[in-house]
Amino acid sequence: MSILVLGGAGYIGSHTVYELIDEGMEVVIADNLETGYAAAVHPKAKFYQGDIRNREFIDSVFDNEKIEAVIHFAANSLVGESMTNPLKYYDNNMCGTKVLLESMVAHGIDKIVFSSTAATYGEPESIPILETDNTKPTNTYGETKLSMEKMFYWVSRAHGLRYVSLRYFNACGAHVSGQIGEAHNPETHLIPLILKVPNGQRENITIFGDDYDTKDGTCVRDYIHVTDLAQAHILAVKYLMNGGASDIFNLGNGVGFTVKEVIETARKVTGHPIPAVTVERRAGDPAKLIASSEKAVKVLGWKPQFADLEKIIESAWKWHSTHPNGYNK
Repeated sequence: MSILVLGGAGYIGSHTVYELIDEGMEVVIADNLETGYAAAVHPKAKFYQGDIRNREFIDSVFDNEKIEAVIHFAANSLVGESMTNPLKYYDNNMCGTKVLLESMVAHGIDKIVFSSTAATYGEPESIPILETDNTKPTNTYGETKLSMEKMFYWVSRAHGLRYVSLRYFNACGAHVSGQIGEAHNPETHLIPLILKVPNGQRENITIFGDDYDTKDGTCVRDYIHVTDLAQAHILAVKYLMNGGASDIFNLGNGVGFTVKEVIETARKVTGHPIPAVTVERRAGDPAKLIASSEKAVKVLGWKPQFADLEKIIESAWKWHSTHPNGYNK
């Protein structure tokens, strides 16, 4: 029996595949390569190129493979783009999940782990954020992910599907081998943007606002290493295989770092001065986003291994310094 990883050629998906294979599991990947890369596909995984919105395609995967559980990363995930092109996000994220669930129900596959997001919470009402806090997304991306969670809930009620939804915070870092890492186009994540400066791809890093109510005036975020995220998905799959009930978990380190702290740590790791330029705040940036992951630790037995920001940035620099253009030569 295999685990089907949808979006397994993408950033978090590819790292999860590497961890699954390290644990001796059989892995099947389905990815349309819209934002994923063929070069990120693990050589020991079976790969199908196609789109989950295509019912014939996803049916063929389930017909040809013995799938025990699904891990679902296949979604568009740029907050800014989701606000300028919301229908793209409803089409890919919502319609893709609907078609996937129809096929899963038809094939009697009843276990799915879902890659959700802290964007489901919107502006946090308290810190750290708990799974029981109100969900009021402030962008289309978060809204579609929350709607996907609700789709799993109602399908579970009607058809006995069991699901785990993992709401995570700022994914970062790269595989310890340096073979795979983060490669987005356009890049919107802070750490890879910072590392473009020592890589000679930009002159400085932009800080959006330094007048927030934080220790140095810049936004605080909870950074979580991609391999720790991958391990949480595997623990969630095992939890469902062992009969666990449907549930939602936050994934973060429970520790927040300011933008200035991240830049300073990157200077230390790379040995580059990394000039920073402060501009006006961006609309919709909360001052602080920090997760409580106590529930995932308690229920799933999750133990993040890369809580240290310096180690996270070292792993990212190992990848970006040797792959300045990502997977593109």
